[in-house]
Amino acid sequence: MSDRGPGEVHGRWAEFRFGVVGGLFSAPPARGELGHRLEALAGQSWIHPINGEPTLFDVSTISRWYYAARASPNNLVGALRPQVRRDRGLHRPLFAEAVWALLTAQYAEHPGWTYQLHADNLRALCAEQHLDQVPCYATIRRHLKTHGMTRRPQRRDDNRPAARSARDERASRESRGWEMSHVHALWHLDFKDSPLPVLTRTGDWEYPQLFGTIDNRSRLACHYQWYLGEGAEELSHGLGQGLLKRGKPGGIMMDNGSAMKAGEVRQGLLDLGIRFVEIPNYTPEHNAIIEAFWKQISLRLIPMAEGVKDLTLAMLNEFTQAWIELEYNCSVHSETKQTPIDRALAGPSVVREAPSADQVRRAFRLKVDRKQRHSDGTISVQGIHFEVPSCYRHLDRLTVRYARWDLSSIDLWDDALGVVLASIYPVNREANASGFRRKLVAVTSAPSPAKSTGAAPLLRHYVNQYRQSGLPPAYIPKDDLCDPEPT
Repeated sequence: MSDRGPGEVHGRWAEFRFGVVGGLFSAPPARGELGHRLEALAGQSWIHPINGEPTLFDVSTISRWYYAARASPNNLVGALRPQVRRDRGLHRPLFAEAVWALLTAQYAEHPGWTYQLHADNLRALCAEQHLDQVPCYATIRRHLKTHGMTRRPQRRDDNRPAARSARDERASRESRGWEMSHVHALWHLDFKDSPLPVLTRTGDWEYPQLFGTIDNRSRLACHYQWYLGEGAEELSHGLGQGLLKRGKPGGIMMDNGSAMKAGEVRQGLLDLGIRFVEIPNYTPEHNAIIEAFWKQISLRLIPMAEGVKDLTLAMLNEFTQAWIELEYNCSVHSETKQTPIDRALAGPSVVREAPSADQVRRAFRLKVDRKQRHSDGTISVQGIHFEVPSCYRHLDRLTVRYARWDLSSIDLWDDALGVVLASIYPVNREANASGFRRKLVAVTSAPSPAKSTGAAPLLRHYVNQYRQSGLPPAYIPKDDLCDPEPT
């Protein structure tokens, strides 16, 4: 490890010089003793502030430092600081502008290259174009860093136009760490692939995915569970358990994966009053808290399960729950300096009452409109016909809620009141074959049909108006056409 002190060379020299002559100011020499004190300091061995070697300084040098500091009694250390070169940060015009233009163009095409790779390719490019003066590696590295052309590691899909646009947007804005002011104000959610396979019930080996959600402020692991897939069904199942265990947060941040964009998930968050915080495309650093947690899984949990023979999904989930509750949530976090459980209990918290299991199940469902087929009182959802209760037979369009992975029943939904009217089920044609049919009950209290009382009022109005016009009838009776004229 290097013994180099903190700060730049100028600052270290100023502190060192003050250490040499500072005693002359805290205990000023008497008249005539300054020369002896300076000679005594020159006779001492000092540790050089840059290379760390024992060094002696001449009396004239120490005397110059002393008088420079005495001239500025209000800023002793500042007066001992070496002068900064006027051309600091500027490149001497040793190299043609064409060389730096080539380097800039090369960086624009390959921002993920290392400084060494840029230097090697720039030398080859200068040789091709017969440019004699080529900067060394240190100069190239300094030039790139000075102009903000730092290395940008290439990510997956970085060659897409949208990814390039997002990458340029990230480069044009500063990056800052952040944290919510309240516990459970925001949860982070994501999936992670397992490096270990598990033995399934069919005897196959499959790599599971870990669902996880963690609180932003306290770093509390709300719920983690392994699944054999990472779809909307698994996300709804895992998130529902987190809500039952910890309560409802203010918002949830997750990326734009297919499971996160599913209608069931978005509708469930709306129904439960949880704000969805979307991560901008191609910016996974927004979800960095849970990304950092995956390191704990990879470096602590997974290595301890590597020796298990015939590892199953149930065993892996049991290991995970025990490790999270007894180690992670009870260990001091390196950033917060508290255990996640202590920081969560310390608050302040905006957590809300946990929903019931039935509320969670009904929340993560799509909301769609369907037209009722009045001939048999059914609606069609995902190619399956569901029977509508006869009391709703007068409605042409019905709003229903359902989850695509569970069509054993769906909910008839009143969107105006926000309540479930009834649960309806698929048509059971075998049961309907018995011939039993219930008698229809009146939908409303409308009066029973009565006998007709003659022409309608509007028609009577037209006839009276027509008679009052004085015009002859606009038709000839059929009998008048057929009967012969009287002789």
